[in-house]
Amino acid sequence: MSRPRILIVGAGFAGYRTARTLSRLTRGRAHITLLNPTDYFLYLPLLPQVAAGILEPRRVTVSLSDSLPDVRLVLGEADRIDLDDATLHYTGPEGEEGSLSYDRLVLAAGSVNKLLPIPGVAEHAHGFRGLPEALYLRDHVTRQVELAASSDDPKACAARCTFVVVGAGYTGTEVAAHGQMFTDAQVRKHPLRQGMRPRWMLLDVAPRVLPEMDEKLSATADRVLRQRGVDVRMGTSVKEATHDGVVLTDGEFVETRTLVWCVGVRPDPLVESLGLPMEKGRLLVDPHLQVPGRPELFACGDVAAVPDLENPGSYTPMTAQHAWRHGKVAAENVAASLGLGGARKPYRHRDLGFVVDLGGAKAAANPLGVTLSGVPAGAVTRGYHLAAMPGNRVRVAADWLLDAVLPRQAVQLGLVRSWSVPLDTSSPEVARVAGGPGRRQGADARSGPGAALAADTDGSPDEPAKGQPGSGTTQVRPGSGSAQPRSEPETAKGRPAAGPPGSGHGQLRSESETAKGRPAAATAETADRAARSRPGKNQPGGEPAKNQPGGEPAKNQPGGEPAKSQPGGEPAKNQPGGEPAKNRPGGEPAKNQPVPAPPPGSPGPVGPDHPAPGPVKRTDIPDDDSAKGDS
Repeated sequence: MSRPRILIVGAGFAGYRTARTLSRLTRGRAHITLLNPTDYFLYLPLLPQVAAGILEPRRVTVSLSDSLPDVRLVLGEADRIDLDDATLHYTGPEGEEGSLSYDRLVLAAGSVNKLLPIPGVAEHAHGFRGLPEALYLRDHVTRQVELAASSDDPKACAARCTFVVVGAGYTGTEVAAHGQMFTDAQVRKHPLRQGMRPRWMLLDVAPRVLPEMDEKLSATADRVLRQRGVDVRMGTSVKEATHDGVVLTDGEFVETRTLVWCVGVRPDPLVESLGLPMEKGRLLVDPHLQVPGRPELFACGDVAAVPDLENPGSYTPMTAQHAWRHGKVAAENVAASLGLGGARKPYRHRDLGFVVDLGGAKAAANPLGVTLSGVPAGAVTRGYHLAAMPGNRVRVAADWLLDAVLPRQAVQLGLVRSWSVPLDTSSPEVARVAGGPGRRQGADARSGPGAALAADTDGSPDEPAKGQPGSGTTQVRPGSGSAQPRSEPETAKGRPAAGPPGSGHGQLRSESETAKGRPAAATAETADRAARSRPGKNQPGGEPAKNQPGGEPAKNQPGGEPAKSQPGGEPAKNQPGGEPAKNRPGGEPAKNQPVPAPPPGSPGPVGPDHPAPGPVKRTDIPDDDSAKGDS
């Protein structure tokens, strides 16, 4: 009898716990496949410490292959689920498409950044849901402080050293608390002009910080933030975001180069395509985490609306604690449905308390309902994280110890660029790569690679790191209407090049889009630049040959096909780059055209009796096809 096939989508808190528990329960009696865009599990609660330079990025990741040896890992992102055919279609990290069949499907795709209809936010803000976003924020903050320290303009210095965080929940509060300490440490080593100090602002429409927590913990966090110098503004949010700053709901304009969006999360858009009953974007399930009417389909974590049996009529909130516990119950019920475990169990929970790390020895915690602050809360908070992490505990503890006795290293690694981490994306755990495969976007997606802020310093667009795939700038080929990669040497020669994705110039297309035959976007500005950059008639390089990608340029137009009887001749058809233009160095003189007189001091006329300078053709060897074109 063949073993049943269990497919798990997503390796966040819910998906990872489901896979680990199922591996233990089935003991090889089932095929378990885990589909995830990355090869690691990310411990999200410690991400603010990565952005603040306390922990190295690998400390908050756990290898899926090493920690789940009996689970087959497939790298990719789910695109479509055929429930009737029990098949999931996905796209791999290099643009390849594949499908996976299943007997039981567990959806644990997690969540993405929550967007609000505020002008400019999708283009100028960055979220904080994945490792690439944390790495980008660390580099960006470091760069702004360094540029401010070298600036002679007090106004520009103040704008660069103003950091706005929207959302005073767990993530936003920790980002602002750690960020203020991080920038203060930088300024102590490299003071700003005129005694300026970095300014962090924490905004939220809620009446208090951490509104989901106990009022005592909220008051503790608020007091620590204000003592540290964070400008906490409750009942205030962003009305509009621009490249130069943000307009607040109270009418004030704050000049800044940094807008961190931590207003909350929304379920992964994948579940919306199933056509099943939903509750505020989440898939409705019963207390056993099973989709009604679909015995083969389970859902857990942020994509599932799980009934809260402790509070009838409500659903469990989208938190890491619930997702972790969802995963265990989902695994037990999946195994039970296959006859590989005990009886099914409903999901019930009991809050053990909450912890918020505020940096240094400061924290707010209420373990088992006991309210703590200061050093005791800090000890409980870090102890909880060490106990909850499925790996890397020793390395995390070592980094904490080193941070306590050594100064932090504030350097820009330049690994993640602004356009690589757009706010409106259904896969925040994966950084966009120029020329790489695209990711499915929601129907209302307003951004993508390049829609986020593309200029970190004085409007200069970010570029992919040199030497990386897709790092070359782009150039519009005459007549093609699409952007083509251009090498760095060409860029160095001063030839006009289009900017990075989203800059208004040529746009890079992903491999998957290219494979699907989707035309690349081209703006009016792109066409205008292309027209100005086309080589004119009788210029070296000429125009692309006919029947080449990009089509034939219009005849008798700048950059078009030279007239057949005019100097320059017709390029050779169907040849890459065509035949060198006639009457050009190395080319054949146009027929029936007068040979121009050589300039003074030249070797003389070129013709049958006066061979052109260059290699001498040997006459002692046969002239076969293999020798053609060698010179």
